Amino acid sequence: MIKIKTRASLTGLLALVITTSPAIAQQGQPQQLETITLNAGMHNIRAEVALSPEQRATGLMYRREMAAHEGMLFVFEQPAPQCFWMKNTLLPLSIAFLADDGTVVNIADMKPQTLDSHCSDKPVRYALEMNQGWFAKRGIQAGAKLKGPVFNSVR
Repeated sequence: MIKIKTRASLTGLLALVITTSPAIAQQGQPQQLETITLNAGMHNIRAEVALSPEQRATGLMYRREMAAHEGMLFVFEQPAPQCFWMKNTLLPLSIAFLADDGTVVNIADMKPQTLDSHCSDKPVRYALEMNQGWFAKRGIQAGAKLKGPVFNSVR
């Protein structure tokens, strides 16, 4: 498990992953990435962290199952409009696009193995994929705030 104390640590982690990580998942095999814990109110999320362009491109492809409290956090270098699709992704997913402070900008449900584009409503640095319906079942919607070591927040 990765413990990130500061934003500088996240930057260092990004450099480490890009320079030292082994080859990304072999074709047809899911990747396994380092994890962090995020919180959505009283709900803990074990999120694999996709930092490099290769890790983000592979995402949750080829997974046949994922535990209810697990997901994948996509981290981008700077805020920008982000769009996702589901080619080679076998699980139905929901994606939350997140502002730098962890605030949910918008959420979209995504169908497996489609090329439909699902985009953030405004520029973001983070996107969190969970099993489809996870956010709705917990009443999490735009404006809700997630907490975790990667988000800027006033303490």
